[in-house]
Amino acid sequence: MIPPSELIINEDGSAFHLHLKPEQLANRILLVGDPDRVNTVAAYFDSIECEVSSREFHTITGMYQGKRITTLSHGIGTDNIDIVINELDALANIDFRTRTVKTEFKQLTLVRVGTSGGLQPFTPIGTYVAAEKSIGFDGVLYFYADSQQVRDSAFETELRKQLDWKLTGIRPYVVSADSSLIKQITQNDILRGITIAANGFYGPQGRKLRLPLADPELNKKIEAFHYKDFRITNFEMESSSLAGLAAMMGHRAMTVCCIIAGRVDKNMNTEYKGTMNGLIETVLDRI
Repeated sequence: MIPPSELIINEDGSAFHLHLKPEQLANRILLVGDPDRVNTVAAYFDSIECEVSSREFHTITGMYQGKRITTLSHGIGTDNIDIVINELDALANIDFRTRTVKTEFKQLTLVRVGTSGGLQPFTPIGTYVAAEKSIGFDGVLYFYADSQQVRDSAFETELRKQLDWKLTGIRPYVVSADSSLIKQITQNDILRGITIAANGFYGPQGRKLRLPLADPELNKKIEAFHYKDFRITNFEMESSSLAGLAAMMGHRAMTVCCIIAGRVDKNMNTEYKGTMNGLIETVLDRI
């Protein structure tokens, strides 16, 4: 039995942070960062079954063209993804009444739709990029046993070598999204790339305001990185822990982003909502 200190269940029978009950969760889940974007996704639903809000976690479950779908906001960062994925998995695979793991495993399909900064000339503003592999600058996976089973160690070694990694105490890891889900969602009209999930928006993504950077050349080395047929395409803040934790738990997960900032050309599109709507529609049709 999982003790109350480890699996925290609210008095109404819902998961501690998400405030969702097991019966409110669909097997298909569209994740977004912004709580307001949940309403944008749900506007496409044919009907709405339930809506729950708690902190930055906003959830709506409904029907879209015969498919039951949950759309959920996770906020910013891999620390939030750790909360969201663990509680979603608990809702699906732990009996909240007995606090025991269910004998029959339920697999979830999770697609994160987000925004991102492009790192290559072939990822200009407006491009849709699916994270076929994610590079984690966050460290979340290292807190779980046997993470090496879902990590690409050869890629990690080459990454540290080419980047001449100078940040002590942080070791980037590399994980792959679910290959069948990548094929299902991209369908050859969305770019498949390598995404860095940074553990911050400013310094960890090479932005310099008043504080100097530990490695001012890191972004140039990231842009120049080349391994087999792989180039690093974009920065965001969640894909690594999503892909890694989901793979360890047995779920299908991936991230697809709309490029709204050109880090090479140093330009930015703050009016990106229309472009995001197109990506949301595509994912809803294909999930």
